[in-house]
Amino acid sequence: MLADNGRVERSLAAAIVLAIGVAVGGFFVGSGFARGRSTDRFVEVKGLSEREVGATLALWPLRFSASEDDLAAAQAQITRSAQAVLAFLEKNGIPRSATEIQNFQVTDMNAQRYGPDRRTGPRFIIEQTLMVRLDQPAVVQAASQKVSDLVSAGVVLSSSGEYGPFGGPTFIFNGLNALKPKMIAEATASARAAAEQFAADSGSALGGIRQANQGVFVILPRDQAPGANESAQIRKIVRVVSTVQYFLE
Repeated sequence: MLADNGRVERSLAAAIVLAIGVAVGGFFVGSGFARGRSTDRFVEVKGLSEREVGATLALWPLRFSASEDDLAAAQAQITRSAQAVLAFLEKNGIPRSATEIQNFQVTDMNAQRYGPDRRTGPRFIIEQTLMVRLDQPAVVQAASQKVSDLVSAGVVLSSSGEYGPFGGPTFIFNGLNALKPKMIAEATASARAAAEQFAADSGSALGGIRQANQGVFVILPRDQAPGANESAQIRKIVRVVSTVQYFLE
């Protein structure tokens, strides 16, 4: 019996020692985890840079049509319209070298209808697009404000649809590469200023960069009213938003 009691006491003592060891080990493991997480404190901030810019290129598709029962008469009419359009453009500072004839199309309406009772209107319709491409957007914009002069000259204009449903010139800004370095630097500086303010407010010191994303450049309409289209405005906003994570110490 005494021998059995000794074995029980020794087993109990071993269990107690083991439990104490597990508890102490758990304490140190928990402390190590806490220390590891404390070095992972960071703040994520965004920095903004914007520029107002002017378009550098204008594209203006002028589509006009002629309709007659006689094909030769329709051809003569479309030729007169093309000459009137070119004269109008030259009068408004757009040289012929900045124009190109595109999308000449002839439609025989008899081939589109079925039966003699279905025929209405002229048989032949000729449509033609004259594309203006000029690196003087302001000149094109001014000419587009006088397009009613073409109607007065007998030109039948129609929506071309080449560059969206809005009609009129399309204004393009292609100077983005020249802006990128300085705008990225500004956005990054803006993000750091926000991070420094956060660190000061939270009683922390700002550490190094944990992760950074320079963001995507976007071109927006300057006048951002509902439904505003960037390509229809000669003045635009270039914007980039950088996202940066900083360690906090």
